[in-house]
Amino acid sequence: MSKEQILVVDDEENIRELAKMYLEQAGYGVETAENGVEALEYVRRYAPTLVVLDLMMPEMDGWEVCRRLRAESDIAIIMLTARSDDIDKIVGLEMGADDYLTKPFNPRELVARVRAIMRRSAVTGSSTSGPSEQDVRRVGQVVVNPLSQEVLVNGERVTLRSKEFDLLLTLIDHKNQVLSRDQLLDLVWGYEYYGNTRTVDVHIAHVRDKLVECGVVIETVWGKGYKLREA
Repeated sequence: MSKEQILVVDDEENIRELAKMYLEQAGYGVETAENGVEALEYVRRYAPTLVVLDLMMPEMDGWEVCRRLRAESDIAIIMLTARSDDIDKIVGLEMGADDYLTKPFNPRELVARVRAIMRRSAVTGSSTSGPSEQDVRRVGQVVVNPLSQEVLVNGERVTLRSKEFDLLLTLIDHKNQVLSRDQLLDLVWGYEYYGNTRTVDVHIAHVRDKLVECGVVIETVWGKGYKLREA
């Protein structure tokens, strides 16, 4: 059973306890914090694997916590927002959050999203052997190593966040195929997603920024989705 450590940060005690109960039942170790200051102190001291982070909190809000965490580490972040406005979600993703949930949320969906984020690190962490030639993907001047999670563009190493890496790998594995936003959510995020698919668009934009003059483009197929192809 998984023992990854998760920090749940929310100023509402009932939210903290509900999330803690369901995540512990799923096999995770869970600690809680009621504000951003406590959250930063805990992360810096204990380095949990993932943070479930509320946006609207006293003392230090979730935006500022996310900004500071991103300046210090690549820890996975799921943001909680009480507003359904797209702008909150888009800005959160732009700041480096891996995913978001709108309150009130189904705790089972929270568990599903945590599992999806954890899945890739668990798989790669279980492999102790070096990558074989067949594991490495090459397209244009892009080289992707799934085991070491390294990406080379024009021979230079570039840094991708967890979901950006997964998204690029998925697009390469489906080269020249049009994948809808719903398909990408299912393949990359690993859960059946209902609602706004802007998550995919934001991550696509981030990945595109890294693929400059490398013989690879991510094409928008209007009304259908995205397709990776050689330029």
